[in-house]
Amino acid sequence: MPIIKRSQVINRPVAVAFETVIHVERFASWNAARNPSARRLSEGEIRNGSTFELEIKGFGKVRQELQDFQTNKRVKLVPDTKQIRGGHTFIFTDLGAGKTRIDHELEMTPRGACWLMLPMMIMMGRKNLEATMAALQKHLESGA
Repeated sequence: MPIIKRSQVINRPVAVAFETVIHVERFASWNAARNPSARRLSEGEIRNGSTFELEIKGFGKVRQELQDFQTNKRVKLVPDTKQIRGGHTFIFTDLGAGKTRIDHELEMTPRGACWLMLPMMIMMGRKNLEATMAALQKHLESGA
């Protein structure tokens, strides 16, 4: 199961960064190049088990669920697909002075015939992750 790991430091408090990430329905407002559309499927407070539909460039519209939800600490965005298992884990560390480190872990485990596409999936996953990180940083540091 390939896992792509990256880290970034954002000049915003951890609570602001975490709040931005858990509102998956807003991804299109700051990351439209990679996520052209997004909507919330579940109701109530965002928490473990909250569901969304997220359009991911190269993959289409995918139902997503928040798992491993620990406020201001970590959350995993898990896709519900037949072709791939895994997800995007965000791990938040408060660095003080209004700075946050976010460690990203993008896990992609293909199923069935999708194993044949693994090299392409890793390349697309790496590219999407790096673009998402850049868009998140730009959005948060612009004061949005």
